[in-house]
Amino acid sequence: MAGDGAQRKAATRGPEGPAKVTITEIAREAGVSVPTVSRVVNGRSDVSPGTRARVEDLLHRYGYQRRAPAPGDRAALLDLVFNDLDSPWAVEIIRGVEEAAHEAGVGTVVSAIHDRAGDAREWMTNLRARASDGVILVTSVLEPGLRDELRRLRVPLVVIDPAGAPVTDAPTVGATNWAGGMAATEHLLELGHRRIGFIQGPPRLLCSRARLDGYRAALDVAGVPVEGELIVPGDFYHASGFAGCQWLLDLDEPPTAIFASSDQMALGAIEALRRRGLRVPEDLSVVGFDDLPEVRWSAPPLTTVRQPLSDMGKLAARTALDLARSVEPAAPRVDLATELVVRASTAAPRSV
Repeated sequence: MAGDGAQRKAATRGPEGPAKVTITEIAREAGVSVPTVSRVVNGRSDVSPGTRARVEDLLHRYGYQRRAPAPGDRAALLDLVFNDLDSPWAVEIIRGVEEAAHEAGVGTVVSAIHDRAGDAREWMTNLRARASDGVILVTSVLEPGLRDELRRLRVPLVVIDPAGAPVTDAPTVGATNWAGGMAATEHLLELGHRRIGFIQGPPRLLCSRARLDGYRAALDVAGVPVEGELIVPGDFYHASGFAGCQWLLDLDEPPTAIFASSDQMALGAIEALRRRGLRVPEDLSVVGFDDLPEVRWSAPPLTTVRQPLSDMGKLAARTALDLARSVEPAAPRVDLATELVVRASTAAPRSV
């Protein structure tokens, strides 16, 4: 029957008195999760009154005493580390991580290291002081010495959208960027576009290269030549989308559609078109990538590839917490599915 384990343990006496009951046994008898019991023990307010009363009754009945923290004990924290935080894309990742952390009864510390060694070392110093349960690294690179220090401290590491070479010693979470890039390009091809400009993201990021490869693959399958002049650099931010669109419009034969590999660059491209007196999609179609909340309210609402950013954050947080409990992930690399979302920024070219 439920609670037998806790009752037997409470009734068993050793040379120093009754055996200590664990939070896991209390949770099993109360019919709640371990994090819920942890929140009650730590005085958190986000527990329903009925559940709190049931758990507190069991804690009192079995004489549970919260162990005083010892030097070196871990705090109930996850570290979420970005290169930069000035993007709504980062907000969606944070939203997912915090939701999973809240469910588990742990806190979240958000940092930006700006790819600067000094910032990264300062972050590591702070991490040692707070004894984090795990680190989630987002599109950033840690120098080898800091990675070695995480291993020495036995702090689990999970990477979202790894930068540089593929990570082999940490679980990674991403999205099907190649499939998303192909779907966006196929959509424009099906509308009749044959000159499709592409504004790429930072080439150091695997996700950027995968979106470009998806664009190329779709053109190849359709028998449309890949033209180098139609591929322009970008960095995922508005200004580079604006500049990239200007460059494409100044070609002797401008494209009839643009696939920008981030929503922010797509919005920058739309602004460049507006300043040229061109209309979207009547004069030129635009597709983005991410499906940030703001793009459904852009003028016109943006056709884009939905990337499950919040879900990526959730999965990364749960994976980090599992690793902290010595539970290995089912797979070292998980890519969540992307989805094409067709709105009003795409249409057939005027000549079709």
